[in-house]
Amino acid sequence: MLDMAEREGVVDIYNCVRELRSRRVNMVQTEEQYVFIHDAILEACLCGDTSIPASQVRSVYYEMNKLDPQTNSSQIKEEFRTLNMVTPTLRVEDCSIALLPRNHEKNRCMDVLPPDRCLPFLITIDGESSNYINAALMDSYKQPSAFIVTQHPLPNTVKDFWRLVLDYHCTSIVMLNDVDPAQLCPQYWPENGVHRHGPIQVEFVSADLEEDIISRIFRIYNAARPQDGYRMVQQFQFLGWPMYRDTPVSKRSFLKQIRQVEKWQEEYNGGEGRTVVHCLNGGGRSGTFCAISIVCEMLRHQRAVDVFHAVKTLRNNKPNMVDLLV
Repeated sequence: MLDMAEREGVVDIYNCVRELRSRRVNMVQTEEQYVFIHDAILEACLCGDTSIPASQVRSVYYEMNKLDPQTNSSQIKEEFRTLNMVTPTLRVEDCSIALLPRNHEKNRCMDVLPPDRCLPFLITIDGESSNYINAALMDSYKQPSAFIVTQHPLPNTVKDFWRLVLDYHCTSIVMLNDVDPAQLCPQYWPENGVHRHGPIQVEFVSADLEEDIISRIFRIYNAARPQDGYRMVQQFQFLGWPMYRDTPVSKRSFLKQIRQVEKWQEEYNGGEGRTVVHCLNGGGRSGTFCAISIVCEMLRHQRAVDVFHAVKTLRNNKPNMVDLLV
């Protein structure tokens, strides 16, 4: 179909699939697969190849930022518009679990909801608590569901947050916003001793401040299942992104945080543990961290970068990922 689009300027997905089925009846079996074909062809036609070889990143980025005096636009602005065009819009039925009445109080914003297909359902039992948390599983460059993007815990969801960390074998927490009780952003960790959240116990181990990053290590375990042992979790609180700014103050500090997380993940759990990433609403800031992590990993493995594809992949699961051009 891509050949047809390039050669004839049209695509005919229906007849192409029908022809495939005439040769092999089980080709394209589900509606989801059929929709995916449309999405993939749309992306290919609108976006083209957005990968940039590492050796050309500087020059290509310079050209992408050049402003056209005729249109007062640039290639990077046009690419962001295209990204918004191909970002799926979530329907009410896509977020049916988040919209259940019993879960309303667990959502910070009712217009920033995770789709059902990406939800990490909580496993650890805590009284009558539900298994819902406002969070979404996200892939890294190589590892499926490597990130769990979520909102800063509300006062009534702190215990759910720690259930998430324990249930999904998370070894890192990335915090990209400030503690602010006025915005219902409590301090959800102990500065010393132990915090108990139902059966889950969170024990403070150590803390360290290095430039714009506070790193804290906790020991967490389920007191109801002592046979499971404990897990060491490191939280990386980034201080270099004030609430009034759309981007971090220092690119160097932000990249340093990403490297620190990667190093801890690799050293502690061989890169197998998941990373919880949160900001105020689990949107733009969290998406920025995940996207840069993905692109850095791609750069190491392929010596190329594809920012467009990284952000689009994140937005397929949560449309508010990286929601600003600047």
